[in-house]
Amino acid sequence: MSTIVALSTPIGRSAIAVVRLSGNLSLPIAKNLSPHLDNVKARRAILATIHYPQTDEILDQVLVTYFPGPHSVTGEDVVEISCHGSSAVVRQLLDQALHLGARMAGPGEFTLRALTNGKINLSQAEAIRDLIAAQTTAAAKQASRQVGGELSIALAKFKKGLIRVIVVLESALEFVEDDLPATELKELQNALGSVRQGVSELAETYGAGRFLQDGIKVAIVGSPNVGKSSLFNSLSEQDRAIVTDIPGTTRDTLTHSIDVGGVPVLLIDTAGLRETEDSIETLGIARTMRAISDSDLVLNVVDGSLPREAHSHTEDVSRSILVLNKCDLPQGSDYLENADAIKVSALTGKGLEDLRAAILQRINQDHNDLEGLLITNARQHNLLSGATQEIDSALKLMKDRITEELILVPLQNALRYLDQITGETTTEDILAEVFATFCIGK
Repeated sequence: MSTIVALSTPIGRSAIAVVRLSGNLSLPIAKNLSPHLDNVKARRAILATIHYPQTDEILDQVLVTYFPGPHSVTGEDVVEISCHGSSAVVRQLLDQALHLGARMAGPGEFTLRALTNGKINLSQAEAIRDLIAAQTTAAAKQASRQVGGELSIALAKFKKGLIRVIVVLESALEFVEDDLPATELKELQNALGSVRQGVSELAETYGAGRFLQDGIKVAIVGSPNVGKSSLFNSLSEQDRAIVTDIPGTTRDTLTHSIDVGGVPVLLIDTAGLRETEDSIETLGIARTMRAISDSDLVLNVVDGSLPREAHSHTEDVSRSILVLNKCDLPQGSDYLENADAIKVSALTGKGLEDLRAAILQRINQDHNDLEGLLITNARQHNLLSGATQEIDSALKLMKDRITEELILVPLQNALRYLDQITGETTTEDILAEVFATFCIGK
């Protein structure tokens, strides 16, 4: 297999950059880059100098660490070169490594080689991708659990239960001339029902897992000049939106991601809703309506210092929170008697923690368990759902006392679905699709 090379740290200026090689030529290439690199010891960082090949001038002083296979992240010989984070230095290192026989790694190819060499399974590889992409501490913890193999352990228990049922049915097919006794069939149904419940419950965690990984969209809506943009700036803790006393200042949607109790929240500032003949403002209001329909939650902002005004701009009130802004001013709104309203001052910051708590509470109403093992990607969810349906088919066939040969078909399908989650039976096309979403250098 060819030796691959890539920059494993983000592109751009930094204190340190790491260039990684994997393959049989990794150590020979490193020694060619630094002719004075002697006495290389496994998993020990060595100070070395890299020279320009044309002039033998020093390019950089680096740390070189050698990880011999199979005891490395990819299962192959791996060399990591920690250099100064200059784009010119990195470019020279990569060019010289390519000249010495390496090739540029594709997206996720280091992780793919780890999968191929049995260092991890496919669900762990996907968790590595999720860990890199995690936006909050809670999302990172969930991904770390799966990198550690927690999902694989759960699936192993389900597969073991399926295999036990399959073995009994296949044995009956081979060695028993008569049908299985009713008591034994009932035991198989109970065992299969237990597996079905476990698989189904795991699949149902996808809703919470998706929210934890992808976050939720929260639109801030209301009439002009109620303080939507000020609230947006206060929640995001950045001066992103333009704030003036002129009604209709916001003409377009503006977004910013924040962390609310470990859940990524995409805030959306919107144009004020009112009747207008201004063609540009009309376009902004149209975008506001789209943002409302696309959002998971709506913050209906009203000016608490003014008389009662339009309450909700979404038909689904169950996914909205009433926010009384400008509570630092004398209050004149009839909404003050509304126990569910959250009183805030975007100007002073008063009540913002109450608003964050209300947003998190609304999230937890729909997804009350963000601590256990969660399914966080659609591929795994679809496979678990498919396995559940196949087990349901098998249970129905058992109930109807259909021949064991036909019952085995959906059970084998269910087992194949579970195997695809961890990669035992995954095709090359599926692997290509999964690893296309990885960054180069990982």
